[in-house]
Amino acid sequence: MSETPSSSKKFLRALQGDVQDVPPIWFMRQAGRYLPEYRETRKEAGSFLDLCYSPDHAVEVTLQPIRRYGFDAAILFADILVIPDALGQPVRFEEGIGPVLEPVTTPAELAKLNGSKVRERLAPVFETLRRLSKALPEETALIGFAGAPWTVATYMVGGRGSPDQAAAKLWAFRAPDEFQVLIDLLVEATGDYLLAQVEAGAEAIQLFDTWAGSLPPSHFERWCVEPVRRIRARLAKEAPDVPVIAFPRGAGPNYPGYFKVTGVSAVSLDTGLSPEWARDNVQTLGPVQGNLDPLLVVAGGEEMRIAAARIIEALRGGPFIFNLGHGIVPQTPPEHVADLVDFIRSYR
Repeated sequence: MSETPSSSKKFLRALQGDVQDVPPIWFMRQAGRYLPEYRETRKEAGSFLDLCYSPDHAVEVTLQPIRRYGFDAAILFADILVIPDALGQPVRFEEGIGPVLEPVTTPAELAKLNGSKVRERLAPVFETLRRLSKALPEETALIGFAGAPWTVATYMVGGRGSPDQAAAKLWAFRAPDEFQVLIDLLVEATGDYLLAQVEAGAEAIQLFDTWAGSLPPSHFERWCVEPVRRIRARLAKEAPDVPVIAFPRGAGPNYPGYFKVTGVSAVSLDTGLSPEWARDNVQTLGPVQGNLDPLLVVAGGEEMRIAAARIIEALRGGPFIFNLGHGIVPQTPPEHVADLVDFIRSYR
């Protein structure tokens, strides 16, 4: 970790190893349905994918929480499933259901996917980043992101989210060499996508592996760790100054090994980890981000503040970014977010 962080942006300094009295703050899903202004923009845009692919609307919803709360980082508004869409797999979002994809379950269906069109198809996303890099306040960092290959594969194979990711797991267990073809395709496409984000202005990258915790230890390394290691290695070679945060949600005691082997710059902690355990076992390896339970922000009040204080006390001695242990949920009162940000910034 650098002893002389060069950036004037608090978020980027934390990723360089700087220990700050007041940690930088941003929240996963900080742009979303809990904000009334987001809901209005969402109506204007049409479908959810239309929102992701409209730079005018995507820039607006990315900026909305920055205007309200002054977060130290803004994260590109998009979705992890733009990659399957760019590969040629039909993707749609249904109200009350979420993403629905035409499942890819055989080598023949897999062979129809085409990774050569990723940059072309996702050009509107890169335009959004270019506009954001000019529109954000000077002190606000810009985060690009993608889904990690395992998590994206679970949606591609299952056709939608599931509680156990059974379809993808069964393919990986029964025919690992076939499943490896899908993972390899996603590693390549995700690397292309993220490098194009960096070229468009992203100053840091976050990889979301939401379903990392669904794999048994015997398969975790192959399907979660190794793909992220490969993506990180490519970014380190082609965009060496851009830090990469990984979020292997549910990885539990695998967090330290994941951090070491993938070579990422930082890890985002889920709600299942105590901040004290994270301090002793994860933060010793590098910067950490997290990990307040999003439902505590829904509840607000004293319990939210007590939990936030515990996280700050445990992690303030090392490089640390305050965030949630998963994304803000739609029922979150916006005023609770404001209370939390004020509490963190005034905590001594």
